[in-house]
Amino acid sequence: MAGHSKWANIKHRKGRADAARGKVFSKIAKEIIVAAAAGGGNVDDNISLRALVQKAKGVSMPKDNIDRAIKKGTGELDGGSLEECIYEAYAPGGVGVIIEALTDNKNRAASEIKNVLTKNGANLAQQGAVSRSFQRKGHIVIAGDATDEETLMDLVLEAGAEDMTRADDQFEVITAPNDYNAVANAVSEAAIDTISSEVTMIPDLPTAVSDKAQAEKLLKFVDLLEELDDVQNVYPAFDIDDAILAELD
Repeated sequence: MAGHSKWANIKHRKGRADAARGKVFSKIAKEIIVAAAAGGGNVDDNISLRALVQKAKGVSMPKDNIDRAIKKGTGELDGGSLEECIYEAYAPGGVGVIIEALTDNKNRAASEIKNVLTKNGANLAQQGAVSRSFQRKGHIVIAGDATDEETLMDLVLEAGAEDMTRADDQFEVITAPNDYNAVANAVSEAAIDTISSEVTMIPDLPTAVSDKAQAEKLLKFVDLLEELDDVQNVYPAFDIDDAILAELD
């Protein structure tokens, strides 16, 4: 899971930069809308919504934005009708990528995504060609100084986690999708702050990238996709060498 943990860290750093220009607010708002529509607007009863509200507060998203997104999801305000679209593609160099979109216009989303692929030497893949090399997992990242390893290990395994590892100065907890809520709730009730907490797609065998030019090209490609308003998440199957990442950071 080391490659995914590294990508999560990249996204976390990028997220802080995105927050400065408001891009991340729109993406989190969409997630909140979907979570509220699926499980209701009460954060005490809806663990997915609670995690997203925490995520929103972590990037200083205004309370009014959060409340408005919840009300859109519950139908109290208009604008909560979103469809999920999933695209599979091969990035430059043949690296598998899964693209998740939340949109009110599927044709627009498809057109904009295909345009980025075409202009960057990427192409759409058949449904299942890329996703069969990924696993959907709950993924929780916790700062190494938030708690001690033994306490956290006992807590998450008892709640149903599959695995917990320490990478650098962070703990990484992996769960089956159905066990994610129970584990995330246990962490929350123990008052342990998370860096990130989500159900995500993790590649089985990410492609190792040790060439700086290729790394730059792949990261730029992912950036262009994530800049699209309709794109919610991009899951790439690559693992950039630490030394290269340090140069690009």
